[in-house]
Amino acid sequence: MNAHILDTAETAAGVWQSGLAQVLGGLIVVAVLIGAFAFGVRVRNKELPPPDPESQPHRPDTGQLPGEVSEYRKPSEMPHTDGEHRLMPYNLKSSGEPETEPPSEEKRKWRGISSGGFGSGGTGHGD
Repeated sequence: MNAHILDTAETAAGVWQSGLAQVLGGLIVVAVLIGAFAFGVRVRNKELPPPDPESQPHRPDTGQLPGEVSEYRKPSEMPHTDGEHRLMPYNLKSSGEPETEPPSEEKRKWRGISSGGFGSGGTGHGD
């Protein structure tokens, strides 16, 4: 009986070493991949087709995105507090009132001490 088991093990090892098992395993993998591709094609064919370009939403004539607002606003005053109470976000007002005309170029430039951006080639703080 043990000779029969050893004979079967030797035969299985011989098949594996001869390459027949690798070929059969490769064929099984290829068959599974082809089946998965065919299944994917069938699923995709059952889906609705993509919408036509005419049925897509269009951008408004103003050129702005929906909900986008482009205006200049005057800064609101920062409320002063005594030293005992902290200023909380709900104590602040909105971001100011809209201006009727855009600010001048000189007003829009930042006049603080330039620290330079990372990798900008500047010397850093105070140049």
